[in-house]
Amino acid sequence: MSADRLVSADVQPAAVQPIEQRRRDALRKHVLPLPAVLYILSVVTPVSVNLGPLSITMLRLILMILLIPLVLYVSNRKHGPIFATDILFFLHVIWMCAALAINNPSQAVQQAGSVGIEFIGGYLMGRVYIRTPEDFYALCRWLVLIVLCSVPFALFEAKTGRPPILEVLRALHVASVGIVAIDGRLGLERVQLVFAHPIHYGLFCSVILSLSFVAMRDIRSGPSRYVTSVIAGFCGFLALSSGAILAIILQVSLILWARVFQGTRLRWWLLLGLFVLIYILIDITSNRSPLRVFMSYATFSAHTAYWRSIIFDWGMQNVWANPWFGLGLNDWVRPSYMVSGSMDNFWLVMAVRYGIFGFLFLAVGYALAVFRIMARDFEQDPVLARMRRAWVFTFLGLSFTLSTVHIWSNIYSFVFFMFGAGIWLLSAQPKATATAKTVAEPDLPRLRYSRFTARPVRPSPARHSRADHTNTGGL
Repeated sequence: MSADRLVSADVQPAAVQPIEQRRRDALRKHVLPLPAVLYILSVVTPVSVNLGPLSITMLRLILMILLIPLVLYVSNRKHGPIFATDILFFLHVIWMCAALAINNPSQAVQQAGSVGIEFIGGYLMGRVYIRTPEDFYALCRWLVLIVLCSVPFALFEAKTGRPPILEVLRALHVASVGIVAIDGRLGLERVQLVFAHPIHYGLFCSVILSLSFVAMRDIRSGPSRYVTSVIAGFCGFLALSSGAILAIILQVSLILWARVFQGTRLRWWLLLGLFVLIYILIDITSNRSPLRVFMSYATFSAHTAYWRSIIFDWGMQNVWANPWFGLGLNDWVRPSYMVSGSMDNFWLVMAVRYGIFGFLFLAVGYALAVFRIMARDFEQDPVLARMRRAWVFTFLGLSFTLSTVHIWSNIYSFVFFMFGAGIWLLSAQPKATATAKTVAEPDLPRLRYSRFTARPVRPSPARHSRADHTNTGGL
């Protein structure tokens, strides 16, 4: 139900509608800053140029050009104050460079330059160019459009196993990502589209789900939101990656929880308590650790779950054996029967490669921003509240998913671009709409004038209750 319909009858509609209508129009008409548009297009453009040992993708080229201005913008506080997350992320990059210099001196410059630029450059792009609700909504529109445009290519690849865009680039002798040869699942081929791996396409689509369904509420029509959200979820499913499907399931679950308990102010504490209770019960009743139980349900097969549990155990042994600067790019110690050195756990890879501090700088900066944004009070501004909820749902889902998959290249940068695109919520100032003002002051008498009488009329309790549901988080 739209916010306009929930405004108390004691507020004159003629005064309310223009304010909210003007804001909706501003959101719809706002144009995303050009650097952000170029960045998003570079994420889904799998073209690169090889310069000796260096592979320069379009994304890296854009970030190399803009990195110094982006750093200056943040350091000069032209785009808001400097936050603890900014400092911790820069410390992560510095520690990463030190770990690579110690472990792989011959590759340190190349790797720190590429991986470091993808990480901090992507974060700063989102941090600098997504600063308002209008910017955030314009970003959502672009991402939804890209996913919708990918549908015919994804369907073709799911049926044939051939990524048409990558095949055209290969036929034109254009350097691009390799075509992954990987077994299909559920009678379908796994969709890679334009990314380095099907997992990455699935994660890209999963990010759009909450943005389309939650952030665009009351700005786009209900049927449009449902259709685009279902398409985003379906495209994410076509990657046939347990990590992407897990992100989608978690986001849908959070949306349903918010809907069912929309009148309960402590619903998120209730959910947290439920998670803690489940964790304790599993720990007491199961002969496996809660982490192993989680991995068994977050994969397509028991064999995959068992394999990931071995990776985690041996990965942690490598972390404790090299706690300060990790292993860098060196091979990690594992059983002889583990021929492949792939490690399907992004957080674990950070700890193994860059040591405990390299991991902590990243993880603490990540968690700190998420929890601080969750704690902001946006009851006065439903638009900000919905955008905050969409961003938080996205990254709560990704937080779990990244413990079951690894990300690199364009999608690695994109994840932290989206993370930076929510940092403005730390300093955003709510705009009190007429709806929010009515809810915030439910007991103040309002004067209703006529030719015959002028007496105070208090809002009815029923109307107060309905408006309150808008503020307490109904989706």
